[in-house]
Amino acid sequence: MAGLTIGKFAAGAGVGVETVRFYQRRGLLARPERSGSGFRQYTDADRQRLAFIRRARQLGFTLGEIRDLLGPAEDRSAAEISRAAEAKLAAVGEQIAELALLQCRLRRLVRVCEQGDRDDCVALQLGDAGRSGRDRSSGTEGAGW
Repeated sequence: MAGLTIGKFAAGAGVGVETVRFYQRRGLLARPERSGSGFRQYTDADRQRLAFIRRARQLGFTLGEIRDLLGPAEDRSAAEISRAAEAKLAAVGEQIAELALLQCRLRRLVRVCEQGDRDDCVALQLGDAGRSGRDRSSGTEGAGW
């Protein structure tokens, strides 16, 4: 795959040319030197690096985290990558817990709105021009669900 122009390189990786350029601007992919013909030539090492970036993005790593994983020397150990993956896994677990809590609160709100009267449904209160949207029991903003 060595010696590909940016268009063929991008197409071979299943991304657009602008994606390659974006990763270059972010410092994740190097800009190869121009060949005698004036075109930049991408190598197999570039292809492997782009594949790593894409897999890491699919796993939820941010561009900054990917930059850290790639590092200046590009020779991160399996232990370093494992630690980064464990940290990402913990962060995803926290997000899942937060989303589960939000899901429970929304289910309760739906039940209250379906079974309660107009005054019990915060969603309807927020639609009333005469009401402040404050939680009646605590005087605080929000549903308190």
